[in-house]
Amino acid sequence: MYQIKAHAKVNIFLKITGHKEGYHTLISRFVRVEGLYDTIAFEPCDCEAFTIEGCEDVPLESNTLYKAYTTLIDFTRNRDIETFFRSHKVVLTKRIPSQAGLGGGSSDAAAFMRLCNEVCGLDIQTNILSKLGSTIGADLPFFIHNYPSANVSGFGEIVEAFEEETLQLELFTPTIGCDTARVYHIFKTHLLDKINPERFKAWEKMDSRTLLETIADPVILNDLYQAALTAYPKLKEVPQANEGWFFSGSGSTFFKLA
Repeated sequence: MYQIKAHAKVNIFLKITGHKEGYHTLISRFVRVEGLYDTIAFEPCDCEAFTIEGCEDVPLESNTLYKAYTTLIDFTRNRDIETFFRSHKVVLTKRIPSQAGLGGGSSDAAAFMRLCNEVCGLDIQTNILSKLGSTIGADLPFFIHNYPSANVSGFGEIVEAFEEETLQLELFTPTIGCDTARVYHIFKTHLLDKINPERFKAWEKMDSRTLLETIADPVILNDLYQAALTAYPKLKEVPQANEGWFFSGSGSTFFKLA
């Protein structure tokens, strides 16, 4: 059996910088959450086709693990991958909540690609694997590089490691799922014309603790927070929305320094 951890992330800050080619551009600080992760295992199994256990409620064609699998096959043209997954099944142990701004599905796909690259001897360089991952989802490059902390920009494809202390974070995810596409649509419709890059100039040079302690306002730190509150008004009723917590990605997870 082969196994890998797929960690969650939080966005210390997330600022939209523009809209191009149908997608938003951004600059953000991604930080890996050490204590929260899914587990992906390749377990021996006589399989007739690519098999995933642990996420039966997701159609195969929509599953990020399946997308990662087909992306690797299409890129490498290496049929040894198909052969391997006729004798192994993918077992996903899910701990990261869905639609929570923690990147669970992207982290799973990235971890799958990293493990498959190793186990199947594909020898794909990290920067190439990152480009492949970006075709599946904007967060995959960060998870493929596997940095504890990084500045992420562009469409998510530019990932630069950021050296800083490991933060101890407390997370709270309410029973409210936030659809990323819906949150971004509301931002584009109502808030895009209000962006001002001068307001977050040089944030990428500040360490995460300093950002949280000095900026301190979740609305200022995360451009998607206001859009999420508009899309999901019940978020305003969550106690953490009024108690000095911060908001990750498109939501719905709140976090603070432990």
